[in-house]
Amino acid sequence: MNVEEDATMPRKEIIDALSKYTDPFRVTKGDGFRLADFDPGDTLGLKMDKKEAAELLQSGSEWLAMEQEVLYAQDSWSLLLVFQAMDAAGKDGTIKHVMSRVNPQGCDVVSFKQPSEEEISHDFLWRYSMKVPQRGRIGIFNRSYYEEALVVRVHRHLLEAQKIPSQLVGENVWSDRLADIARFEDYLTRQGVVILKFYLNLSYEEQKKRFLERLDRPEKNWKFSASDVRERRHWNDYMRVYDEAIRATASKAAPWFVVPADNKWFTRLVVAAVIVEALEKLDLKYPKTSPEQMKDLAAARKELIAEE
Repeated sequence: MNVEEDATMPRKEIIDALSKYTDPFRVTKGDGFRLADFDPGDTLGLKMDKKEAAELLQSGSEWLAMEQEVLYAQDSWSLLLVFQAMDAAGKDGTIKHVMSRVNPQGCDVVSFKQPSEEEISHDFLWRYSMKVPQRGRIGIFNRSYYEEALVVRVHRHLLEAQKIPSQLVGENVWSDRLADIARFEDYLTRQGVVILKFYLNLSYEEQKKRFLERLDRPEKNWKFSASDVRERRHWNDYMRVYDEAIRATASKAAPWFVVPADNKWFTRLVVAAVIVEALEKLDLKYPKTSPEQMKDLAAARKELIAEE
């Protein structure tokens, strides 16, 4: 993939080429969705060494950087990237490598931790809505409002701490939350926020392998927490609630991408392809200069030349 050469390709050809790597993992309709139907080790038959994968990803990141510059200049659309996954699936690494060429001034990464007392005192979407990217920018949610129907659902005591009136916490609380999330995303897309949601699909076996690597390598010990193993005990519960969350919120306007995560190089390539494809579909253009602005530019040029 050569960025300069590909930039001259017809837009439709670019999108068609990228769709080969994105369509197999795109979920726009939730009916019948099951994570079990997606292979965490899938690479679409691609085989390449680390150097080849790194070179391809670098080219994709440069392409993304060019698109991001136009997005920022146009100041109309914004892009929200939502990353969800089980522990050790590679969210941090994927964000780091895919976004490596993007101008930091036009991109914000938010990692949502345990909510503060102020955040708990608001509705469950409040703290997330405050971080939605403004026009022209890319926002990245490293975990997101989906945690309110995932980890909070698996660990019910977290819901009890949210101060919701007891009569409003019935048997439909989770389906109601997912419906609220779907409506929230629908609202945002109608305001010019392009939403791409990634579930990094890690296998149970690969998670164990990565946990052991973190324990065996001193330089990776800091990444490991005893809570990681405790959460692993709830694996089946998480698979069930992820199934339901994706089933309830997948849409054409705010699609999910169930990205194979057992091979990090492939995960990153797919995520990069999804983002570039979405920006290409926007057909972004630099703002046109008005006649008045042209006059100002001409006057500025004249003044600068006169200084010489």
